[in-house]
Amino acid sequence: MPKKAPPDPDPELDPDHGPHERGPVSARLVRVLRDSPAGRGWRRSREIELGQRSLGFAALGFLTLVPLLVVVSAADPAHGRGFAEWLGDGLGVSRAARLQVAQLFARPGQVLQTTTAFGLAALAVFGLSFGAAVQTGYEKIWDLAPARWYARWRQVVWLAVLVGTLYVTATTTLWRHSAAGTLTATLSAVLFFWWSQWMLLGGGIALGALLPGAVLTALGLLGLRGFSRLVFSPLIASSAVTYGPFGTVLVVQSWLVGVGVVVFGGAMLGRLVHEELPTASQALKRRTRHRGR
Repeated sequence: MPKKAPPDPDPELDPDHGPHERGPVSARLVRVLRDSPAGRGWRRSREIELGQRSLGFAALGFLTLVPLLVVVSAADPAHGRGFAEWLGDGLGVSRAARLQVAQLFARPGQVLQTTTAFGLAALAVFGLSFGAAVQTGYEKIWDLAPARWYARWRQVVWLAVLVGTLYVTATTTLWRHSAAGTLTATLSAVLFFWWSQWMLLGGGIALGALLPGAVLTALGLLGLRGFSRLVFSPLIASSAVTYGPFGTVLVVQSWLVGVGVVVFGGAMLGRLVHEELPTASQALKRRTRHRGR
């Protein structure tokens, strides 16, 4: 019986081989890239399924969180500007694009008149499913076992704080008109995401380890706002002409996908930064000692 030929090595598992024989220089380069922080981050993003989790975040956010935000932003009709204007600020889009977004939502007064107790209860239940999705993502990032069913109260507390934070953001306009206000909002976002990780993870990870992820998430959201101003603002205008209101919905949904990438990706990169800090610190100390000799 003829012997079977050995299977070809997987290039990802064996960097020294591939479709074509690699030389020692290219093999060494592949190993360096694979073992670098960027390579570990890429593998980690695939392990936690960052893309799929971001899509799920966007779907749940649009189906459950958006109606909740509509009600929250309408809770103060005297000072609140409505969810459409709040979303326009979050997107950082132009005035013309904000008008297209405003056509998707009712005015604050109309929202309060049509809101029922049953609708609010349904939004609360759906909001808990959104909190569960965020909690699961954080657990995957830190390799923690899923929380017990009786720990659902953490999601309730997290949702309540989220609603309060969004209420303050939607009804306050001072932070939008000054650099100091923007800095305050960014620091508030750092505190919120720092606390969110600790709360949803049940205190299983030290606060010091969670801080880099909170900082990166807040900075990522700030960068996403700038990206939205350059990309989503003209895209809303063109999509509204081509597809009507549905085109605006597609752009908002795409923005929510970006928010999901920032939320989960920021926490994931924060863990990598936390793990790399001791190594980088030791390397810096060795280099300093070597120069001092």
